Amino acid sequence: MIHVTDARRSRLYEELSTESRRYLAAYALFNQAVADHLGLHPTDVQCLSLLTAEPEPLTVRQIADLTGLTTGSATRLVDRLERGGYVARTPDSQDRRRVLVTPVPERIARVTAVWDDLAPAWRALLDSHTEDELEVITRHMRKAQDLSHAQMRHLRSRPKPD
Repeated sequence: MIHVTDARRSRLYEELSTESRRYLAAYALFNQAVADHLGLHPTDVQCLSLLTAEPEPLTVRQIADLTGLTTGSATRLVDRLERGGYVARTPDSQDRRRVLVTPVPERIARVTAVWDDLAPAWRALLDSHTEDELEVITRHMRKAQDLSHAQMRHLRSRPKPD
């Protein structure tokens, strides 16, 4: 016999699974719309988001690790962003063998302006939650992010299906 709590939890897992798929699809499509608006590739938009969220410039290897891309793909991504004026490659002052990828503030402002235009609607959504709910959402997003990186590593370690 299934316990009432188990049945409820099972139903909630199913509902969360469905809503997660819808959310991820909506976010991927939203990211595509932002990229199209800016004339960028969706991965480029996400890379710029990650670069500007970090306190220090990153190496191509670090970008590859953050995005789950190979170093070759990350290099091509940085090449596109550099051609577009969004980033600059600069020598690392601590280790001259390393090259850092630094966002170019004037060009990043173009991307920021799009987010600033969209921010009020996102803020209204967040304002509909209590502080406790925001803490739960934030904690979940951190854990999901860590799990996503672990799952990407796992997938890359396995052979591709035929």
